[in-house]
Amino acid sequence: MSAVHIRVLTPDGRHDLTVTGGEVGLPLSELLARRGFPLNTRCGGRRLCGGCEVELCAGSLQRIADGARVAADATARLKSCQMRLGGEPIELVVPARSLLRHEPAVVAEFRLNIPWARDPLFPEARHGVAVDIGTTTVALLLCDLATGRVMGEASAFNSQIRFGEDVLTRIQLCSTDPEGLRQLQRAVAVETINPLLQDACRQAGVAPREIGGMTVAGNTTMLHLLAGVDPTSMGVHPFRPVFLEHRIYAPRDLGLEFGDGVAQVHLLPGPAAYVGADLAAGMVATGLLYDEGPALLVDVGTNGEIIAKVGDRLIGCATAAGPAFEGAGLTSGTRAVHGAIERVRLRTDPFAAEFGLIGSTDRPLGICGSAYVDFLWEARRTGLLQAKGRFDDAFCARAGDNVQRDTYGRKLRLHSRGAAGPVWVSELDVARLLQAKAAIAAGISTLLHLLGTAPRDVKRLYLAGGFGLHLSLEHAIGCGLLPGFAVEQIQVVGNTSLGGAFLALHDRSLLEEMAVACRTMEAIELNLQPGFEDAYIDQLVLP
Repeated sequence: MSAVHIRVLTPDGRHDLTVTGGEVGLPLSELLARRGFPLNTRCGGRRLCGGCEVELCAGSLQRIADGARVAADATARLKSCQMRLGGEPIELVVPARSLLRHEPAVVAEFRLNIPWARDPLFPEARHGVAVDIGTTTVALLLCDLATGRVMGEASAFNSQIRFGEDVLTRIQLCSTDPEGLRQLQRAVAVETINPLLQDACRQAGVAPREIGGMTVAGNTTMLHLLAGVDPTSMGVHPFRPVFLEHRIYAPRDLGLEFGDGVAQVHLLPGPAAYVGADLAAGMVATGLLYDEGPALLVDVGTNGEIIAKVGDRLIGCATAAGPAFEGAGLTSGTRAVHGAIERVRLRTDPFAAEFGLIGSTDRPLGICGSAYVDFLWEARRTGLLQAKGRFDDAFCARAGDNVQRDTYGRKLRLHSRGAAGPVWVSELDVARLLQAKAAIAAGISTLLHLLGTAPRDVKRLYLAGGFGLHLSLEHAIGCGLLPGFAVEQIQVVGNTSLGGAFLALHDRSLLEEMAVACRTMEAIELNLQPGFEDAYIDQLVLP
């Protein structure tokens, strides 16, 4: 096939590309990613989301599934993962919210609730690095090991996102594609961590070869993928990881570029397949490991993970919350990036919505997780939403064209001029948010029930992750995400996964304490627990 010319229109301007050879037959989403326009392929190209949608303005594309020709229609949104070039020149628009190039609002701050010794893991080195590999984002700190001072920090999206939004999608890729594991390892090591390391080194005026070692925390799947170890066994019952223990690698064996030949990468230990080293790090950083309790550590991230402790008993679980609070699968959902709506307040008579946005812009990109929690609380408080998440009929009757109906039910227009068109919240969006919040809430109640305690008796709930830092605690409690708690019980602790990696870097004794915590913790499968299903159903409503 001869060369094909593509004109790509993005918020940054016009870009003219020429495609030849094997690239012509690639899915359009992969082709664009290779040419510097990575899209929100949140579902791994399985047609389950609209994150990679584009508008075809001229020419035609070919549908991969059946080879059918799809002609230009500027009013239609096409899922680029399902399309490839058809041999003729095309012009397409990539909307702002489909691009992955927004600077992420990844928070590197964390709260350390324990004292730590200055006994570095790499005593002969001057500099070390702590890394948190999240499913969605990666954060890195470059430290002076003599003083404990942070000299440089950097964060970015995990480049594995283009292969799928969640860990199960990435595990599935490893089981079905012989190249999947290698691609995922390269995405996190070469495409994500190495550039972050270069950035932090520039800030500090340090050469990468001067770094003596790195500590890495993350969920169990992320550590398998960084290590190049096939995680397929975690995708099927009984969900057995290949390793959970602390492991040491040479940087070059992982594709990492630092050190002088004797540098090491330490992967922190984890308790279970779906309660990983990120939570083990968090148990130490928050002090939960040393707390008589009752205490909870809750991380409402892409994977909802919960650990509960009473006395000497420590139990943990993962919940099937999914990435709804990351904006995935929602009509106007987006991650917490520049231009996202992060706060919402509603008035009903007449209807009006007030917003707080990340950054300075008049045209919001979409709605991120903290604003969706606001919406659930505000809409229920004002009577706009009924208990089961449906829009109130009386409100709809007086809301005029702010409420419209589509194939999936009714939707409410919150903003008429967003960066990608009107900003909507639909009844289907609310249903998905209720499922996510019910999974977290039911997981909490199930663990507390197993320990013979209740929310009112919990001395401290440690709320971890960047999402927790931006959440209204009153609204999280009010909408039922953290049911039965009071604001005074909750301590927002930030990125405790990174905090634990930082501590392990500076105080070698904490590595063994993390390992002990991992051996002590009981991993619970929620779906096997009597009463979990009933608790989940009970939490599918708004208080």
